Amino acid sequence: MPGGLDLLVLGDCNPDLVLSGPDLAPAFGQAERLVDAAELTIGGSGAIMACGAARLGLRTALAAVVGDDLFGRFMIDALRARGVDTGAVVVDPSVRTGLTVILARPHDRAILTYPGAIAALRAGAVEPELVNRARHVHVASFFLQTALHPGLRELLAGARRGGASTSLDPNWDPAEVWDGGLLALLEEVDVMLPNAAEALAIAGGDDPPEAAGRLAARGPLVAVKLGADGAVGVAPGQAPVRVGAPAIAAPVDAVGAGDAFDAGMVAALLEGRALRDALALGCACGTLSTRAAGGTEAQPSMSEARALAGEPAVAGPGPGPGAGPA
Repeated sequence: MPGGLDLLVLGDCNPDLVLSGPDLAPAFGQAERLVDAAELTIGGSGAIMACGAARLGLRTALAAVVGDDLFGRFMIDALRARGVDTGAVVVDPSVRTGLTVILARPHDRAILTYPGAIAALRAGAVEPELVNRARHVHVASFFLQTALHPGLRELLAGARRGGASTSLDPNWDPAEVWDGGLLALLEEVDVMLPNAAEALAIAGGDDPPEAAGRLAARGPLVAVKLGADGAVGVAPGQAPVRVGAPAIAAPVDAVGAGDAFDAGMVAALLEGRALRDALALGCACGTLSTRAAGGTEAQPSMSEARALAGEPAVAGPGPGPGAGPA
């Protein structure tokens, strides 16, 4: 992708095998149970967010690692088909591409992940020239990308020195330690994008707006995803801003809804939108993504997302040089 980039995503890149149905509890003892549907789809928070951003009209690249195997080739081909630049996806024959199996109910899911190459991306593998081309750098699945941690602070600091803004979605910590250097890293993060459970685990307490406020005190704007209840955002030193989630008929599953929210939020902030508008667009993107199984099949266009958010249906984002989060 020649020229500038709106968004560079540092993230996980692995397929999701999504099994759908009302009763998805496996039974050991060699008992066989049937599911309603099975889909092999684009997976990984980073890959799904990149696809969502490209669908919204952002010039998007993904830096990741996959193995030289069937799943890795599937991911690269699928990302390219959705307009994501995969030139920074490293194909490493010494590792196997990760895989996530998702047991998806309409409003909840269980997740089993084989990390594989997900944990293999290193900051040194991300070319500085690529970082310098980006207006915004997003880090997905922080707790899964363990090899990225040592050099990540300097990578983000360098991006910001070059005029880019930054964001981070921690996703779930399988070890449930909830740090790994994350809190110190927030000094170089402009926008933090946890869900409610993640925000409470990282910041403590039992109230998402209060947790968001504690995290915002470390520097970033914090947008906490509340699922069907919408989202709450807190800018440093400001009062919480809460936005409800729009409703659609018959959602299929919520896989990737948080990543679609991230894409909408970043797209809105790159346009210079106010926090409330950015939260509303993120909620619209997350809601619309639940129309089909998997994380990418129902990701909305900008006109669809704006319509659901109650905005005029205008052309996609037309970001100008140097624009960043409001």
